[in-house]
Amino acid sequence: MARSVIVTGGFGVLGQAVAESFAAAGDKVARIDFAPEARTPVADALDIGGVDLTDADSTKAALDKVVAAHGGIDVLVNVAGGFAWETLEGGSIDTWARMQAMNLMTAATITKLALPELKKSAAGRIVNIGAGAAIKAGMGMGSYAASKSGVHRLTEALAEELAGTTVTVNAILPSIIDTPTNRADMPDADFSEWVQPAAIADVIDFLASDGARSVTGALVPVTRGA
Repeated sequence: MARSVIVTGGFGVLGQAVAESFAAAGDKVARIDFAPEARTPVADALDIGGVDLTDADSTKAALDKVVAAHGGIDVLVNVAGGFAWETLEGGSIDTWARMQAMNLMTAATITKLALPELKKSAAGRIVNIGAGAAIKAGMGMGSYAASKSGVHRLTEALAEELAGTTVTVNAILPSIIDTPTNRADMPDADFSEWVQPAAIADVIDFLASDGARSVTGALVPVTRGA
């Protein structure tokens, strides 16, 4: 039976790969993004652009569209987020608030609002995107790592909160993802060591599957280039 799957940040490189993977499996996919429209289509996907996921009203309106079109919500994948490299001394304190908003508050807001529908599902799944860089932050990574650490703690706390329900909550912790933006920012790096978006999508597929029904509260490193 086709599941109703939401991918936030679904218009980006990783979100695109995740959405395509679920669509290929026959699931009903909705992509919700801050960008007004997707650059690359996903067959039969419901695309909802221009959504500020830190705003409860905008987020609720997007969720209502998904439920009306797809009959509920079975899987929520929180890909939406952003990155900044800045030292504390040389950067702006506003960057810390921006990273918290983009990486943590987007996930917390839509997850809270989607919970009633997810709990109706026979096998609700929430998969968050954390970061390997949040385990040990390097120079310039403070604001980003702090926000992604928040995603890790959200994952753990919510998994315990939802114990006894049909919903599991997990996060993946990628290392550097092989995207055009990252290649442009780090042209001298060894791209072969970077994680492919499709490989991350495979791990997300597993965590959303029945095979992972007993896995919850896990922070899963995804670090191998292949």
